[in-house]
Amino acid sequence: MTEGVLTTAYIAASILFILALGGLSHQETARRGNLYGIIGMVIALIATIGGAQVTSYATLGLCMAVGAVIGIFVASRVRMTQMPELVAILHSFVGLAAVLVGFASYLDPEAHLTGVEKTIHEVEIYLGVLIGAVTFTGSVIAFGKLSARLSGKPLILPARHWLNLGLGLTCLWLGVLFVGAENTSLGLIPLLLLTLIAFAFGVHMVMAIGGADMPVVISMLNSYSGWAAAATGFMLSNDLLIVTGALVGSSGAILSYIMCRAMNRKFLAVIAGGFGTAGGTAAAGGEPGEVVAVSAEETADLLKDARQVIIVPGYGMAVAQAQHVINEITKKLRDQGIEVRFAIHPVAGRMPGHMNVLLAEAKVPYDIVMEMDEINENFPETDTVLVVGANDIVNPSARTDPGSPIAGMPVLEVWKAKTVVVMKRSMATGYAGVQNPLFFEDNTRMLFGDAKDSVDAILASV
Repeated sequence: MTEGVLTTAYIAASILFILALGGLSHQETARRGNLYGIIGMVIALIATIGGAQVTSYATLGLCMAVGAVIGIFVASRVRMTQMPELVAILHSFVGLAAVLVGFASYLDPEAHLTGVEKTIHEVEIYLGVLIGAVTFTGSVIAFGKLSARLSGKPLILPARHWLNLGLGLTCLWLGVLFVGAENTSLGLIPLLLLTLIAFAFGVHMVMAIGGADMPVVISMLNSYSGWAAAATGFMLSNDLLIVTGALVGSSGAILSYIMCRAMNRKFLAVIAGGFGTAGGTAAAGGEPGEVVAVSAEETADLLKDARQVIIVPGYGMAVAQAQHVINEITKKLRDQGIEVRFAIHPVAGRMPGHMNVLLAEAKVPYDIVMEMDEINENFPETDTVLVVGANDIVNPSARTDPGSPIAGMPVLEVWKAKTVVVMKRSMATGYAGVQNPLFFEDNTRMLFGDAKDSVDAILASV
């Protein structure tokens, strides 16, 4: 493949990736965005394989076959509820790839750079290995937390901020030693030390972040993986990898900002950790009153007697895989002339857009799925709100309790509706570890049990 054809293919792939990002920003165009991304990636792969730098097609084909088999096997077994941890572990692969490419590029015996070119190349290697190592271990820890293999509570070490500062300064010092090394043997030692310290920094950074901040962590690691890919592109002199990495890195950073704003959090505060600790004034003071339990049949009656219904999905719906039955209930209610809408909090679930993906999978109409800012003012006119396995995102203490760990976090104001039915397994706290006063409000009814069993019973009575 000539250089001109390769460049043209890379430009076409870059345009398709940009169109993919644009399509994925809206539910109605998400499928088209995915298609653009797939076509762009196919073009990128074919062009790269046909490039002059690829000489061993047998080795490449074997590696691609192994990767494809593993990818198909994993994707076919992953449930929708496991998507957050799958995204996290895939980010780790990007980070590890950047580390390995960095070492391979530095140890390449055919590289004969001198002067400024050598310095620039070593800076590229340093940044690629640093970002990649942090992304790798950080993503592995995020995978462990999201899959419940590790505790969702933050690990708060003494003087952790000073520890992070010390690790950062040490990485800078090792970077200076690495770039100024006279030969490969001398430079390899600081590069190895840098890698180990960056691994440790990634572990500590994510371990210190509480469970309630995990949606931000996912988007943050997405951004890191993009910058790691861009650094890899500079190391390999691959323009498409640079562009693609920059797109992923910048979009992930923007999404992190959106998530932080939705939680009334600052990005540096998320990195500092501590949000999501068990406690809070409501939890510390015990249960503030009695709850009123309700049956599935009584819940169905409340829904049928309402003129307006808002359904608030949460992680409990994802765990129970109840979205399909929820859609059937929605259809029956709408057939009876009842207005039904869905209220989506930006950080509901374990990753950005988690609830939107589940509802789209169940074929819930896009036009009745509303974002928090669009629907919050409609709760006072709503007859019945059905909260399906959500907790922190409907917690009024975020507005009323300045001492709560979630104080200031924008929430769905479901308590303003005439009647609220909360579906939960128990009175356990949410991912942020704080009690929810909503459960004890006079207009709240608690429907205890597995979400799937409960919605099945509601559907039978509707």
